[in-house]
Amino acid sequence: MKKDTNNAILIYRDRILPPSETFILEQVKGLQNFYPYFLGSRLVEGLDIPYEKIIINNGGYLGRMQEIYFKLVGRSPNVEKKLRLINPKLIHAHFGFGGVLSLELAKLFGIPLLITFHGSDVTIKDHYLKKMSYVHNLYVKKREKIQKYGTLFIAVSDFIRNKLIEQGYPPNKVIKHYIGVDVEFFSPNLYNNREPIVLFVGRLVENKGLDYLIKAMREVEKKVLNVKLIIIGDGPLREKYYKLAKENIKNYEFLGVQSHEKVRLWMNRAKVFCVPSITVETGASEGFGMVFAEANSMGLPVVSFKTGGIMEAVSHGETGLLADEKDYKQLALYIEELLTDNSLWKRYSQNGRERVNELFNLKKQTKKLESIYEEVVNNDK
Repeated sequence: MKKDTNNAILIYRDRILPPSETFILEQVKGLQNFYPYFLGSRLVEGLDIPYEKIIINNGGYLGRMQEIYFKLVGRSPNVEKKLRLINPKLIHAHFGFGGVLSLELAKLFGIPLLITFHGSDVTIKDHYLKKMSYVHNLYVKKREKIQKYGTLFIAVSDFIRNKLIEQGYPPNKVIKHYIGVDVEFFSPNLYNNREPIVLFVGRLVENKGLDYLIKAMREVEKKVLNVKLIIIGDGPLREKYYKLAKENIKNYEFLGVQSHEKVRLWMNRAKVFCVPSITVETGASEGFGMVFAEANSMGLPVVSFKTGGIMEAVSHGETGLLADEKDYKQLALYIEELLTDNSLWKRYSQNGRERVNELFNLKKQTKKLESIYEEVVNNDK
């Protein structure tokens, strides 16, 4: 991996780096012409980051005070000393919340600030964001400042781009860029025998719609023998969903959080992938849904709802089937169709792999991202 340390950039994420944010790490790993440093408030138990990390809060009372000071004024003297040695060319912050925290550093060093918006930072309504945390509230308060001083705003889908523009982000500074999927890792064993498994992978929270999938599976079990629902993931609603499954369906299994390797194995065994995300009261909706593209890359057709960015991740009638939001009976019919119609399944499976390679290939998308970096840096000179 050849990377030019003279071409340093900062990847800002407040918490470095939860297991659910593998997509950030995979994007960074694909960089060839820029040398990344991770910058954030604190390390969390999660992903192994094989890059240098600059952490504001290294623990203890002093660390907590340094983090509070940074979040109050946007400055960190210790970090600033390190950054002067690195001489970063730009800051790429993830989520609008990371953008507001890194704004003052970008201004201090006179470097471009790019912010990737993923979903919750755009879809959740302001009055809910304000209640979530100090940083979320700060983001709402300083949104206009970000819109004015931010260099470029990267939306993970057209759905998110349109949301950003609706919120006042200048259209000429908002671009769509799909992060991409590692199609070499998410590559199926074509000789593997698929089983009548419906696979769910996601956090067990309201907007992922697992309750609608369980209701749909109740209908599917009436018509398809030996069908099984596999649920990968965890979250605050686990007990509620476990009880719902126990009361409504016969064949299911909750596996909890699993590694990327285990998820890939299940994607290679299953015949249908289904995370029927919905838009909830807070406004939270699916910004894109990387896991849908990962499933298609594995030759696994998708069934879901027409929610947010899912309609970009999945092509209805080509790589999967999308029902109207919350219509679990139509969801059940689509699942049944893909479980029983082998010719349809094979066509969608092949289409999915081809479409992901064309539109969401991580290597191709990361090259495009580096072109964006280069253009921003050159324009800033």
